[in-house]
Amino acid sequence: MSDQPPPPPPTDPLTTSAPPTMGASGPAWAKGTRDKEDARFLAGPRSRLGEFLRVLKISGEFITGFRKLHFVGPCVTIFGSARFPEDHRYYKLARETGAAISTMGFTVMTGGGPGIMEAANRGARDVGGPSIGCNIKLPQEQEPNPYVDQFVEFRYFFVRKVMLVKYSYAFIALPGGFGTLDELFEALTLIQTGKIKNFPVVLMGIDYWRPLIDFVRDTMLREKTISPGDVELLKLTDDPAEAVAFIDKWAVTPFALKRHPQARKKWWLGE
Repeated sequence: MSDQPPPPPPTDPLTTSAPPTMGASGPAWAKGTRDKEDARFLAGPRSRLGEFLRVLKISGEFITGFRKLHFVGPCVTIFGSARFPEDHRYYKLARETGAAISTMGFTVMTGGGPGIMEAANRGARDVGGPSIGCNIKLPQEQEPNPYVDQFVEFRYFFVRKVMLVKYSYAFIALPGGFGTLDELFEALTLIQTGKIKNFPVVLMGIDYWRPLIDFVRDTMLREKTISPGDVELLKLTDDPAEAVAFIDKWAVTPFALKRHPQARKKWWLGE
């Protein structure tokens, strides 16, 4: 028999974590952030004056977005990864989808970056339609893609997400990562809870999204964490024409969307 103690059992990185780092007055809530401004925002309670000034700054960002996007017309927001190159099949699918949505008369709205976002904006440009990019400031600077007609940049994710939802009558998610899932489930949550209308949500890329749909139907529905009707919020397809038909049925017809003359801009409002 050896006198050495047995080795410790292997740890699961998903179920173990280091204890929170303590600061001078409690946990350092934003310890991991790479942006000093975000660290100050997320570092727990601040002075009353500091919090008030922060609210004014956030309000200013909302107002900027509202004024710049006031004239964009009915939009369809397209979500997806920034990582797919031009020769990838999902880039090509997004470009075709952007063109198809633009042909319907919608403005194509994306996050304004590369990959899927660029492809969707490019598709709109291909057919002469308008497209918008709502970018987010990140530690790694993300330049706007060259196919947006108007580009709005935001510091706060939650402000950007409001803009991506506020002007849209449908949402299309192509393959993407955590950011795409965040945006997708934000839209689904708003629809499920009645905060916005039952706007159509289309998932494009059957092979990519099938495991997620199976999880929603086979696990979430079985465990009754969602209702049977919630599953019907989603349309899964690889065909831009099928996506267009779905949006036409559940957005254009129910909301009687029509093209109206653009309202006049007012210079004294910074438009």
